[in-house]
Amino acid sequence: MGQVVRIAIQKSGRLSEKSLEIIKNCGIKFGSDSRVLKEEASNFPLEFLYVRDDDIPSYVRDGVADIGIVGRNEFDEQAIDLEVIRDLGFAKCRLSIAVPNDFSYQGLASLEGKRIATSYPHILEGILSEKGIKATFVQVSGSVEVTPAIGLADVICDLVSTGATLAMNGLREVEKIYTSTAVMIGRKKMGNDEKAAILSRLLLRIDAVMRAASYKYVIFNLPEEHLDQVAGIVGGMKSPTVTRLMEKGWLSVQTVVAEDLFWDVFEQLKALGAQGILVTPIEKMTE
Repeated sequence: MGQVVRIAIQKSGRLSEKSLEIIKNCGIKFGSDSRVLKEEASNFPLEFLYVRDDDIPSYVRDGVADIGIVGRNEFDEQAIDLEVIRDLGFAKCRLSIAVPNDFSYQGLASLEGKRIATSYPHILEGILSEKGIKATFVQVSGSVEVTPAIGLADVICDLVSTGATLAMNGLREVEKIYTSTAVMIGRKKMGNDEKAAILSRLLLRIDAVMRAASYKYVIFNLPEEHLDQVAGIVGGMKSPTVTRLMEKGWLSVQTVVAEDLFWDVFEQLKALGAQGILVTPIEKMTE
């Protein structure tokens, strides 16, 4: 039996769902029974461990898993000497300072000497120490929002999504201090050439899936006299693919456009007479 790479993934939740989705999009087949804590892919040398997210960095450090997918916030807070192999870009969240509604906040300096409740004291201390600010950290693992109301803390530092929970507890978000996304982590040396080769194959697939998600495939008809202008707008992997239509003076143009530029490009194409603009997602893509 050959080597397999063992990956630790959160056993449930949004991070787990997105992690498994990107692996499925790599063409890797595995079961979907949430009660299973360990399983192997059927068509790729990859074994899954489904565990608590805060255990993932230590599992990788100790060699229980070869790699793991975890929120950067969890990775940075534990400060374990591992490598970020890829920033996967999903599961975005922010770590913010929130204060009671009657607290006069004038920037991070307002935290000097205050008691701050947080689940991320290591990250917070690093940020405040860079500014020369000293505070007392009250470490809590859950329900951070309630601590000012019961007198445990003056302000809080917590992950925020909509801010609704803060408002329910008489707090308001005043400053974002840190952002997090999902990252793939591993030891700085895999220590096994066969496993390193498997990881390279996996990363090749993941990179293709991630790149594809950032682009759209666009096809449209265009008056021939505007081709040079359009080529300067859309570019493409190398240059647009152009085909003549039966109707004289018209071309069909195919190209790839970055997702974040698409609507600007769309408006410019319309202004140059483009018609029948068809936009489709891309499954996989390499340079």
